[in-house]
Amino acid sequence: MTTLIQAFAALPPVPGHGPWPRRMVDETIWEGLAEWLGNGHGALLGLWGDAEAVHMALLDAPEGVSVASIACRPGQFFPSVGALHPPAIRFERAVCDLSGQIPFDAPDDRPWLDHTQAYAFLPSEGEGLHQIPVGPVHAGIIEPGHFRFTCNGETIVRLEARLGYVHKGVEALMTGARLDRAAQLAARCSGDSTVAYSIAFARAVEAAGGVEIPERAHGLRGLMAELERLANHLGDIGAICNDAAFALMLAHCSVLRERVLRACAACFGHRLMMDGVAPGGVCVDLDGAATRRLQELVATIRTAFPPLVELYDSTTSLQDRTVATGILRPELAKKFGAGGFVGRASGRDFDARRALPYPPYDRLRFSTPVLTEGDVNARVWIRIREVEQSLALIAQILERLPPGEIFVEPGAITGEGLALVEGFRGDVLVWVRVNNGVVERCHLRDPSWLQWPLLEAAIEGNIVADFPLCNKSFNCSYSGHDL
Repeated sequence: MTTLIQAFAALPPVPGHGPWPRRMVDETIWEGLAEWLGNGHGALLGLWGDAEAVHMALLDAPEGVSVASIACRPGQFFPSVGALHPPAIRFERAVCDLSGQIPFDAPDDRPWLDHTQAYAFLPSEGEGLHQIPVGPVHAGIIEPGHFRFTCNGETIVRLEARLGYVHKGVEALMTGARLDRAAQLAARCSGDSTVAYSIAFARAVEAAGGVEIPERAHGLRGLMAELERLANHLGDIGAICNDAAFALMLAHCSVLRERVLRACAACFGHRLMMDGVAPGGVCVDLDGAATRRLQELVATIRTAFPPLVELYDSTTSLQDRTVATGILRPELAKKFGAGGFVGRASGRDFDARRALPYPPYDRLRFSTPVLTEGDVNARVWIRIREVEQSLALIAQILERLPPGEIFVEPGAITGEGLALVEGFRGDVLVWVRVNNGVVERCHLRDPSWLQWPLLEAAIEGNIVADFPLCNKSFNCSYSGHDL
């Protein structure tokens, strides 16, 4: 395998791709990289296709991150990565649906995002088994997804999710779009992660064009990213407790989340800070009053949050529901490269802000909490610790925010760029090819792509009544996943 990686690293990079290299490979090296992943090395960051090739982004490959690209055989066939590394299976099914390339020897050739074809759920056999279909329409205001439970009594033997119901054609809409329009589309891929997607798209474009943005813009991007993380974690902590029949936590956490969202609206013009980030910098600045408001917000949450943590930790009825429920084994989290609180609650110590540092995080002090229990309780505690870290980061950024410009015109960029940005769910990947300021191809990968399959594994052996609790503790995105 060392020889394979050396051979891959020795190939000439495709010109104009930044900040990490992309290399064209033959089938031997492509299959070798799939075997390298299957043997537990590195992590698959994404797999997508375009008119020219199929591309695979790898973590812990040469240069930290590398992209391997393979031209298809006649008939648009390429060797299946999923045959050797199961986390690639859903990516390959989506590639087949969206760009028409077909993985040969693939273990699963069912459509994924294309709902015009017949769909066969995987069979489960055994005495006393029955199925419970749930969705795609659910109670409450949530996005659609179908869950097929196979159960023995109340115990879940298998869960299989079918998604794609909110496929919007984002990548097709981005093709041919100018950068400002494409940035708007990226921001709307998953509304609760609009800042993370916007930063990832902007950084990919800036990498493609070698654009250096002002230091103040980096600080403002980090500030928005941490406010987004803070609001989502507060909302999730309350909602998880509510699914365990403890509505008091939901009420208190919702108040704090609302305070964050109102501060975001007052300081950045939008509750979700949508369209606040663009290639070249940011579109809104802070004045003295806005800075003071954010400092007061941090002080308020620092006072109000610790008693809620104590309430969670000391409520026996909550612990009965969350401890040892929905356990994700560390080996599975590692194999799938699970990011965010899902991975970190199961021992995977990865945070793009630290592992692949980008401004402003390369000059800030913070820690990444990691646990190994892998249950609902661990995923709650990771969120709790990340709330504390986000408060500290917001305070640091406000203290260090330099004066100056917040935007530079990116110009008529031509090139390819890749970015990996830490959102509240985990790492968001964006790859873009731009020609004279027009997007030729853009791929956006939500962390949920690598987390939805793990929910299926974590729920096995639990009872049906615990599914909403487990599901919320993962809180995977439908919209970001369905593109």
